[in-house]
Amino acid sequence: MRTDRLQQEYGVRLRWSVFPLHPETPPEGRELSDLFAGREAMIRDMQARLLQVAAAEGLHLTERTRTYNSRLAQELGKWAEEQGRGDQFRHAVYRSYFVEGVNIAMVDELVRIATAVGLSADEAQIVLGEGTFAEAVDADWQRAMDLRITAVPTHLCSGKRLPGFAAYEDFVRLIGESR
Repeated sequence: MRTDRLQQEYGVRLRWSVFPLHPETPPEGRELSDLFAGREAMIRDMQARLLQVAAAEGLHLTERTRTYNSRLAQELGKWAEEQGRGDQFRHAVYRSYFVEGVNIAMVDELVRIATAVGLSADEAQIVLGEGTFAEAVDADWQRAMDLRITAVPTHLCSGKRLPGFAAYEDFVRLIGESR
C-alpha cells in the first residue's frame, strides 16, 4: 500500500481519521445507482479510477454496485487501534468491503473480521453493543467538517491536502511541499 511505503521510505507517521461517507445509508445498504441517480457517468468514472489505482498497487478490487454504512466499522476500527491492531483491521475491512462485497454495517461481519485479525469476538461485540468508541468517531467526523473535507480519502500534511486516490508520486510531492 502507498501509505505503508511512505512510512518506510520517508518515516511518515499516519493518523487515521474517519469520515461520514453517506451516513444516512441504511444497514442493508443502498444501490449506487440510487445514491448517484442522474450521475451514472460519474459512477463509471469513479469506479474506473478506483480500479486503476488498485491495479497499480496490486490490489484486486471488484466493481461494486452497492454501498454500505461504515459507521460501526469505524467504531470498531478505533477499538482495534487501541488494541494495536488498527492497520490489520483496516486492511481486513477494506478487503471485505472492496473485494468480497461484504456488508460492513452488519455486526456479525464486523466481529468475524475482528477475530480474523486476532481480536476478541466477545470484546468486539461489547464495543459495538455499547458504542464504546462512538465519541471518538463523532470527534473525527467533526474534525472533517471543521476542515471542510468532502472527499474520501483526503490526506493532510502540514496544512496541505491531497484528496482522492492519488499516485505515490503525488504523496511524495505533498510530503516535499510540507517540509
